[in-house]
Amino acid sequence: MGRLRQLTAQQAEKILKQYGFELVSQKGSHRKWRNLERTLQVVVPFHKDKTLPSGTLRSIRYAALWPVLTSPKRNGSPISF
Repeated sequence: MGRLRQLTAQQAEKILKQYGFELVSQKGSHRKWRNLERTLQVVVPFHKDKTLPSGTLRSIRYAALWPVLTSPKRNGSPISF
């Protein structure tokens, strides 16, 4: 796997919505997202305008089963979200 792209919690949540996740609860700064079709659950720490640490983003990516995506800026080479 290549380098993970840096994302804020808002950007990560936008991607989760695209993959069919719905916000089900929030406790403090942690938001719980679920995809009932695929029986997946992901918790995203929400700190506005701060980028997520790479380990946290990696954990979210694996829990949500995000695929490796391609970017037109990198001539179609795979990038990880």
